[in-house]
Amino acid sequence: MSKAILLLEDGTFFEGEALGAEGEAFGEVVFNTSLTGYQEVLTDPSYRGQIVSMTYPLIGNYGIVPGDSESRGTWLSGFVVREASRVRSNWRSTEDLGPWLSKNGVVGIQGIDTRALARRLRIKGSAHGVVSSTDLDRSSLAGKLAMAPRIVGRNLVREVTCARPYQWTEPVAGTAREPRHRVVVLDCGVKHAILRHLVSARCSVTVVPAGATAEEILAMKPDGLLISNGPGDPEPVTEVVETARSLLGKLPIFGICLGHQVLGLALGGRTYKLKFGHHGGNHPVKDLDTGRIAITSQNHGFNVDMDSLRVKGTRMTHVNLYDGTAEGLENRDLALFGVQYHPEAAPGPHDSSGLFARFAAMMGG
Repeated sequence: MSKAILLLEDGTFFEGEALGAEGEAFGEVVFNTSLTGYQEVLTDPSYRGQIVSMTYPLIGNYGIVPGDSESRGTWLSGFVVREASRVRSNWRSTEDLGPWLSKNGVVGIQGIDTRALARRLRIKGSAHGVVSSTDLDRSSLAGKLAMAPRIVGRNLVREVTCARPYQWTEPVAGTAREPRHRVVVLDCGVKHAILRHLVSARCSVTVVPAGATAEEILAMKPDGLLISNGPGDPEPVTEVVETARSLLGKLPIFGICLGHQVLGLALGGRTYKLKFGHHGGNHPVKDLDTGRIAITSQNHGFNVDMDSLRVKGTRMTHVNLYDGTAEGLENRDLALFGVQYHPEAAPGPHDSSGLFARFAAMMGG
């Protein structure tokens, strides 16, 4: 195995073995606590601009499975694991993780102490970093890293959204029913699982690019709008925020993850960067109305400042029990709600999948 290096902006470095494609990858280094679902993580557009370290020590042991990808390709900048399994045991799998990473151009590293890396990120916060299997000189990489763009202030949605509108008709397996509602999905980096859950909630789904205007969306005569998940900093995504603001009160709106943050901005609030973000499938979230606690799948590095919201009737509905940050908002007068976590999971628990039925109810049943 050839060598590779992971270098952080503060000079912290890890030496290991190359994994996947040869090259260099720059991005924000974060850790993900999911035990499974690495293929879904690799294909989730929300990870655009990030180098993801999996905290579970053995990744790739069930291979790559056709149909488990969450989008049309891979999006993250780099991939970090303790050990990439050379043996896969899964009757559904068709190839090993390593060759699949190479085929998809993902630069990775294995054989490093991912526990030490996760501890560093938890204590000091997420860090700008680089994974390289071609340039192993730390001084050279530090110079390149200093010049590489960061996540804050970048509109990464433009890099992951679809090029043109399309229809989605595939439901969650075994749940096909006649559609009752027309839903437009504003694609900020939407996952396939979200689209499947909408179809299973009896929605006819049209996905449109993030640059679609309010007028274009209303011309489709939808019963509701879903603003999807997506990568990075929500504040530079001004075209989506403006579209959402123009549609407030005109139709029911459901925001997921970045879509939730977009709603916060559209309601006059602001967002801020979290210390190391929430990435994984084991985050406890409390519903402030019922007191029920759901274990949720999450992937975000920014959060809505609920105290900054000024539109009357807007309130926080859910809270993260790890750090007390906002996980949901609603405004019943405007027929909208959003959650900071992923009710569609993929990967993760399905505790919150009922939110799609709530959205359907807002549209009339």
